[in-house]
This record gives sequence, C-alpha cells and structure tokens, in this order.
Amino acid sequence: MDDEEPKKPRSFQIGQLLDSLSVDELEEVVGDLAAEIDRIKAEITRKKADLSAAHSLFKT
Repeated sequence: MDDEEPKKPRSFQIGQLLDSLSVDELEEVVGDLAAEIDRIKAEITRKKADLSAAHSLFKT
C-alpha cells in the first residue's frame, strides 16, 4: 500500500503563458522545477564521475 498521493498530470509546459496560473500554482511550478534541476544536476555529477573513472581505466 502506497501512502503517497498519485502525481497529478503536469499542467505546466515550459514556455507557456503564466497569466492563467494562480500564485499557488506558480509556486508549485517553481518547486517542481527546482526539484527537477536538482535531479538533473545529480545525474550530470554521476555521469561525469563515471566518465572520469572510464578515462582513468583506459588511460595509456
């Protein structure tokens, strides 16, 4: 049994007009985007570490 609420479909698209969104919705979008940026940065860091390890392994 999962206690988390199911994620609602994202109604925000990057580049869309913002005038139809409420302040609460805009703040939610900012939070979602900040979390996504953190997730992407973590993946970049992981991939750079993997690449560095591979370069070290095959260095001549």
